[in-house]
Amino acid sequence: MTAIVVIAKEPRPGRVKTRLCPPCTPEAAAVIAAAALHDTLAVVNASGCSARVLALEGRPGQWVPPAFAVIPQVAGDLGARLAGAVESVDGPVLLVGMDTPQLTAGLLDDACARLHEPGIDAVLGPSLDGGYWGIGFRGRRRGAFAGVPMSTPRTASCQLDRLRALGLSVGTLPRLRDVDTFRDARVVAATVPASEFARAVARSEVAG
Repeated sequence: MTAIVVIAKEPRPGRVKTRLCPPCTPEAAAVIAAAALHDTLAVVNASGCSARVLALEGRPGQWVPPAFAVIPQVAGDLGARLAGAVESVDGPVLLVGMDTPQLTAGLLDDACARLHEPGIDAVLGPSLDGGYWGIGFRGRRRGAFAGVPMSTPRTASCQLDRLRALGLSVGTLPRLRDVDTFRDARVVAATVPASEFARAVARSEVAG
């Protein structure tokens, strides 16, 4: 079985989704972030994973589903925080962020299943901007993020190189669009029109 860790920020105005501003206000961007996080936690909850963990920057609230264990993110840059999140769990683990609310429980289950395929040590889910939306490990993971530049168009390719340099055999997951800009938000919302995320994006457009 595989644990899923969601790494996320508390959805507070001025602290999340700042690249949505403009056209969004900080308050509207925080509402969209909260909706993305809600949908992400919901599909993780609906998946068949063995444990659910939220690695959170900020304070948890009633919006955290009861099935989730909440741990604070470690101090440091993004690479250090990713490392801390995956090293908090023993055994197979899949780490996802809060920027792909179009995730489904089926996609997560497929990603977890890949970690148990013969010859697969890790999985990596690239995103259209050159980063990645998910990374998973069957076993060893220490040092996996060392030297990987984060938030660049080369992040996924550098991460793949790092995993291979550690001797890990990597399976590739489907490529998804991260929600970084408001254009991204519109495109992703259109793919999941019944989601809380899509409703939040629509409300922000009406308000604007």
